[in-house]
Amino acid sequence: MTKQGRVFSGARPTGRQHLGNYLGAIKNYVALQDNYECVYCIVDVHALTTMDTTLELKQNTYDMALDWLAAGIRPEESIVFIQSHVPQVMELHTYLSMVTPIGKLTDLPTFKDKVRENPNNVNYGLVGYPVLMAADILLYATDFVPVGVDQAPHLEFTREVVRSFNYRYGAPVLKEPQMKTTSIPKVLGIDGVQKMSKSLNNHIELASTAEETTQRVMQMVTDTARIRRSDPGNPDVCNVFSLHKIFSSQDEIDMINVECRRAGIGCVDCKKILAKNLNAHLEPFRSRRNELDQNPAYIWDTLADGAKRATVLAEETMTAVRDAIGLP
Repeated sequence: MTKQGRVFSGARPTGRQHLGNYLGAIKNYVALQDNYECVYCIVDVHALTTMDTTLELKQNTYDMALDWLAAGIRPEESIVFIQSHVPQVMELHTYLSMVTPIGKLTDLPTFKDKVRENPNNVNYGLVGYPVLMAADILLYATDFVPVGVDQAPHLEFTREVVRSFNYRYGAPVLKEPQMKTTSIPKVLGIDGVQKMSKSLNNHIELASTAEETTQRVMQMVTDTARIRRSDPGNPDVCNVFSLHKIFSSQDEIDMINVECRRAGIGCVDCKKILAKNLNAHLEPFRSRRNELDQNPAYIWDTLADGAKRATVLAEETMTAVRDAIGLP
């Protein structure tokens, strides 16, 4: 089958992935493989900008790769690799920084968000984060970048860098990537308030056992206005129901939507149904993950092979970039 172009996406190595990671990115990663040539990168250098310690970096990288492969990313056709294993990205980052105004960097939403999150660690790498992100994308002659609408300014920044570079050096060397808009659901954590996050301990790990998953689901906050079992509920404001719409059958969704409103079903039973369906959905993933985890060398070999294949693409770009700049 002829592919429709090359897709690039990267993610910081956060270790074992949770339900929010799956619904927000991994599920889409897997689906894109059917129609696109996919390049997926674990961006370990990006992670250094906000890390106090790197003691868990290697394990987190392994766990993320393991979860991606278990979820269905196919390394025989997609490129999966670690950012720092293709050093050309750092070279391109340096060249792109020469055509990027400082004011533009400090105005980007990403920088402002990171400063708020890490006010005591506003480092040089953090300021240049978007330039390195642009290098990630441009190094592999990317056609499309899957992003949510709220991330559009960051991709537009990359497109502006392309224009600046190509104009400065008088050659259309770098390709302007297009935004492939994806519908990224905001997956709330078990608290029903904050976005699902490991740092907030409100997450449900994909690799948890069925028992652990059920326990986390039973802790989920539902409609806070419903105090007693006999009180009618409102599925429209219930986080549990939002996940039912993803993991439960239409008959179950319809039943809960009606029975919850008239107190025909309580929150405990509603959660039990969700836990059952969520565990059934994750069982193939968990089985595959356990199988892959028996051979850690396979995971590292896959990442090494991905880096070799990515390097071929990277060097093609860098040869053209160096020639355009006029480097001796």
